[in-house]
Amino acid sequence: MGGNNCKGLLPGGSSVTLGKSPNTGKPEKYDYIEDVVCKETDIEENEMKLLPLGEDGGKVLLIKQKGELHAIGTKCTHYGALLHTGALGDGRIRCPWHGACFNIKTGDIEDYPGLNSLPCYQVNVDESGLVRVKAKRTDLHSNRRVKKMCEQEVNNNTTVVIVGGGPAAATCAESLRQEAFTGNIVMISKENAVPYDRVKVSKTFNINIEQAALRPQSFYNEHKIETKLGIEATGLNTEENVVQLSNNEKLTYNYLFICTGGKARLPDTPGVDLSNIHVLRSYTDSHAINSKLSADKHVVILGLGFIGMEAAAFCVDKCASVTVIGRGTVPLEAVFGEAIGNRIRQQFEEKGIKFIFKNNIEQFIAKEQEAEEGGKKRKRTRVKRVQ
Repeated sequence: MGGNNCKGLLPGGSSVTLGKSPNTGKPEKYDYIEDVVCKETDIEENEMKLLPLGEDGGKVLLIKQKGELHAIGTKCTHYGALLHTGALGDGRIRCPWHGACFNIKTGDIEDYPGLNSLPCYQVNVDESGLVRVKAKRTDLHSNRRVKKMCEQEVNNNTTVVIVGGGPAAATCAESLRQEAFTGNIVMISKENAVPYDRVKVSKTFNINIEQAALRPQSFYNEHKIETKLGIEATGLNTEENVVQLSNNEKLTYNYLFICTGGKARLPDTPGVDLSNIHVLRSYTDSHAINSKLSADKHVVILGLGFIGMEAAAFCVDKCASVTVIGRGTVPLEAVFGEAIGNRIRQQFEEKGIKFIFKNNIEQFIAKEQEAEEGGKKRKRTRVKRVQ
């Protein structure tokens, strides 16, 4: 077989391109696989089909729209929902879980949440009406890709300052490089961590912040996105285009994006400032709560929504008791309705979680109690509830 490349036929009619390794000079598999996935007549207009590709468990999502066939990755790059169960619109597919949208022709992400795009595969229909798809093996298994990022130009002094360290900040910085912005990008975050998946802080209080990061620090370093962590923006002069930082540094900007997000809202309840009462917003909040969980502690949670229920689920086997207080009569009723909400309540009660419905917290009362060691005093919070 002449040249560096050759094609060998695999079982089932799939083919793989072979070549010579640049290191050893010996033939090796390139990372492509091509195979017949169906007949052209097997898929209708505006239909989506989840189909196997090759012999190693790979799958593609085949879509027919306006008479054209498109093959893309099968799962949403946010949390992995199967996209063929989602909604197909005009040129895009929407995730059934959290609404992320992807272009069916390119696989590019067009609406969030999530940062990664889908791989897009080559589709051909042969003379026999068989649909053949060609894909990279690594794409089939990773099911995600990062859109091409441009490089920073040393002589481009145009500066974008991003105030905030959440998903919006990460998306802004990344999108600028993807849309050919070659100037300076500076991200300011008062948290000591690069942007992370904040919704996980209520799911696991011992969250590993490095694993939860949307992108590792090395990603920002590689694409020349400067991150100032543990630093807060304390002032803004829009006439001089200057941001004042908590470390006394002043940043001059050409463009400014403020995406500081929201704050966890404390209830207007007497005693809410006691040390053993926590809100849940950041990973440091989660770690603080987790550090206090023990077999002799009783946990009270205010709220029947996702955050409250996720917190209860995490705490239940790590403390003496968990009680959830809420104004409603069914957990998650606003999202799932009464029937599903009651089934969730039943499952939680089977785990030992108690509910107090049609209630709110009227007051947090600190009870002085002698410590068992050292003769020091410590405070314990009691909850007074109202009907």
